[in-house]
Amino acid sequence: MPDVDVIVYPEDFEFDEGSMAAINSSNQTKQVVKTLTDWTLKDPSEFTASRRLHLHFLKAPVAVLGQERVEGLRTERTVLNGDGTVSGTGEFQDWPVQAVYRAVGYFGSPLPEVPFDELKGVIPNREGRVIDIDGEQVPGVYATGWIKRGPVGLIGHTKSDASETVRHLVEDVTGAAAAAEGVEAVEGDLEGGRVAPHGSPDAIIEFLTERGVHLVQWSDWEVLDAYERAQGEPHGRERIKVVPREDMIRIARREDDATA
Repeated sequence: MPDVDVIVYPEDFEFDEGSMAAINSSNQTKQVVKTLTDWTLKDPSEFTASRRLHLHFLKAPVAVLGQERVEGLRTERTVLNGDGTVSGTGEFQDWPVQAVYRAVGYFGSPLPEVPFDELKGVIPNREGRVIDIDGEQVPGVYATGWIKRGPVGLIGHTKSDASETVRHLVEDVTGAAAAAEGVEAVEGDLEGGRVAPHGSPDAIIEFLTERGVHLVQWSDWEVLDAYERAQGEPHGRERIKVVPREDMIRIARREDDATA
């Protein structure tokens, strides 16, 4: 962004033990944190742009101030809980602003007959298995993504999070042994539910191909994964993500020698 100085504050980067463990477990997260902490080291004399972008972390908006128009924003200082969540401290600050934009944010909504935590905006669960108010598992109900853990984490967290939920779902439906050896016929507690007689991966591919669906298979994704990692390695990054969908498909399908 031209002619803009980015300003961040050192006090927002005092991490607890749990947060440090989460940071060190992901090269992508480490890269983001390094970039932001590097900005905290800049000398004010280096700020020469005509505009400044202030990034405030651990400050939760609690009220928009003003009568007929926006005159300010009140925030509450929060602290890290060590598990990816934060808690309010009761320390408030008012900021004189003329406009407020809700750019990022998520708060879950309840579903009929499904347990819901009104405070956290999530479906209460134990590793994806939904639980009721007494902590008992609700049979056949599972959660994943932000409705499972709240709006925290990056794409990598979502993938591992979904894998955890699916693993428990398979364990519950087929038993731990069947989950390890491959899903067999499913009967029992599922209401009239059973695995389709020809529901193998090959059958699914054949089914979609017959209908003209252009597939990206796991082996294709592995090509894209290797390409992104190779792009990031010279820069000390886990990967450099290919964003345009057309480019991702072209690379995955090895078109135009894109991966060469």
